[in-house]
Amino acid sequence: MRDEANMIDRKPLNSPSLSRRLAPGLAAGKLSLVLCAGLATTVLLPVSAQAALGAPYASIQADQTELHASLKVTPRATYEVHELTLPSGTLVREYVTTSGVVFAVAWNGPSKPNLSQLLGPYFADLNAAAQTSRGGHNHLDLTRSDLVIQAGGHMRAFSGRAYLVAAIPAGVSSDELR
Repeated sequence: MRDEANMIDRKPLNSPSLSRRLAPGLAAGKLSLVLCAGLATTVLLPVSAQAALGAPYASIQADQTELHASLKVTPRATYEVHELTLPSGTLVREYVTTSGVVFAVAWNGPSKPNLSQLLGPYFADLNAAAQTSRGGHNHLDLTRSDLVIQAGGHMRAFSGRAYLVAAIPAGVSSDELR
């Protein structure tokens, strides 16, 4: 007796017998379309990024790879600044505590970076603030006891920053996070 899996592997994808065995009622063309659509969906899904505000230090390497950026690290007394230069010329700075947590991110340049990636779970807060914002389209300011997000700009000149208030190291001013 033949192994069913081996028979499937040897048949072309548009084989009518394959379509009857895998999806009764679907014609071979429809099965091919379904398979192609599934592949397209898989390819078009965004890669989930590991890096984000509040994420561990190791997440910065994921940012560098995902954003196709060059990296420069500047140590400070109580934290490090990881500056990513994107191909567009936009600079993204990620501030990391000595315990290895990204406590702030800042950006400026001709294009917006992937804010969903940089802000992680706080991106939803940014979207909610943008929907309820009464100010101009070019500026957003969300200030809570735990989180500050400020963003603004216009074509070829975007900037912003976000930080976790409680995670800022002692002796560091929020003005340094730019």
